Amino acid sequence: MDSSPRNTRIGLITGLSGKVLGLTVLFVMLGEGLIFMPSIANFRVQWLKTRIAQAEIAALVTEAAPDEMVNAALRDSLLKGAGVEAVALMREDKRSLVLKPDNPGMVEETFDLRGGQYYTSVAPAFAVLFQNHDRLINVIDKPPAMTGSAIEIAVHEWPLRDAMISFGLRILALSVVLSFIVAGLIFAALNRVLVRPMQRLSSNMMAFAQRPEDLSRVIAPSGRQDELGLAEHELEAMQRQLHGLLQEKTRLAALGLAVSKVSHDLRNMLTSAQLISDRLGEVKDARVQRFAPKLIASLDRAISFLNQTLTYGRAQELPPRREEVAVKPLVEDVFESLRLQAPRIRFSGQVPPGLKADADREQLARILTNLTRNALQAIESRPQTQDEIAISARRKGREVLIIVRDTGPGIPPAIRGKLFGAFQSAARSGGTGLGLAISAELAQAHGGRLEVVESSEAGTVFELCLPDRNGAARAE
Repeated sequence: MDSSPRNTRIGLITGLSGKVLGLTVLFVMLGEGLIFMPSIANFRVQWLKTRIAQAEIAALVTEAAPDEMVNAALRDSLLKGAGVEAVALMREDKRSLVLKPDNPGMVEETFDLRGGQYYTSVAPAFAVLFQNHDRLINVIDKPPAMTGSAIEIAVHEWPLRDAMISFGLRILALSVVLSFIVAGLIFAALNRVLVRPMQRLSSNMMAFAQRPEDLSRVIAPSGRQDELGLAEHELEAMQRQLHGLLQEKTRLAALGLAVSKVSHDLRNMLTSAQLISDRLGEVKDARVQRFAPKLIASLDRAISFLNQTLTYGRAQELPPRREEVAVKPLVEDVFESLRLQAPRIRFSGQVPPGLKADADREQLARILTNLTRNALQAIESRPQTQDEIAISARRKGREVLIIVRDTGPGIPPAIRGKLFGAFQSAARSGGTGLGLAISAELAQAHGGRLEVVESSEAGTVFELCLPDRNGAARAE
């Protein structure tokens, strides 16, 4: 496990909270900008319409004078009060210039406000903001008091530009204030609903990563009924699973160390027993001469297996050294060793004399020994008068099928799903649950399989399939 220190401090800018706040302010300002465009365009139109209304009043004052004549001072006062340079009215398709200065300027552009839409006014409004000189423009609109069919005014743009800039600055200040208020509210809501739970998840993951063997660091789901609640439940399940795997790994490591120590001492004991068994082979007794070779062979296999365990120091089996193995003598040897332990049980072998399997002799003997010992233990858990362990074998094409049958009570339902798992299938007190796991692993190393064909109160049937090497190569 990587124990290097990690930087768990996250700044406001680089953290999730800062990003949420920054994005909220950005989006609120973007929304205010989208609102600002039609607002500034409408402000320009309303400013011009105000000048139109004031110009119409000035025109009515002029028409009310005797002979529609006003002196220059009154005319200039009316034009200045209306904020325009000239006023013209159209009645019945006749255009009359009501008010004009002594030296009228040159109109640079004409705008018609009759029937215009707000989106068509956005571009002219922004054009006013970016003008670099004061222009005299002509504006046409319907008279508010309906004194004619149309009214025209000539007006300078810079007063309009100054008013629009002032309006824009007020909108900008209001937008900034609103954006921070809205951003603060949204940030507070998101921080409570999303950011804090995410920080809790990340903090828990970092704390659990430092000491995954500590069960108290497993996250406790908050009970939320949303995606974060689902993430908390999944994280809890994953952490508990990882905690269990680490415990199992620690237990297996301790078990491996214990096995190595036991194997070392047991090898020395078996070596001494082997020397004694060699002396037994010299005894001139028929029964001793019968069992001494089997004892010596068993001790040789045990010492060889212990040497392999100490040499490789791992649970992985060595690759099988395959050869043509006569199955019938191997079955008889297995039965011979079991008869000494359970003389009341009947052992039946139904193997053709010439049947040979392409297998590792020692590993095949271990498989059959594990299967028959498991069957013997199952039978002894339920004593009966008539008990039997039978092994039959036959060739099927390029495969050899070996059937191990017993009359035991069957496999308990609680362990059927994990029958071939290490430390999982021990059904009796004192069992390790390794026999079937080892047998299945050895069968797979041969390219074959070990499976349960039948299991009931009448007994259990295991089937071992060992393919020939050429046949296995073609299947692959």
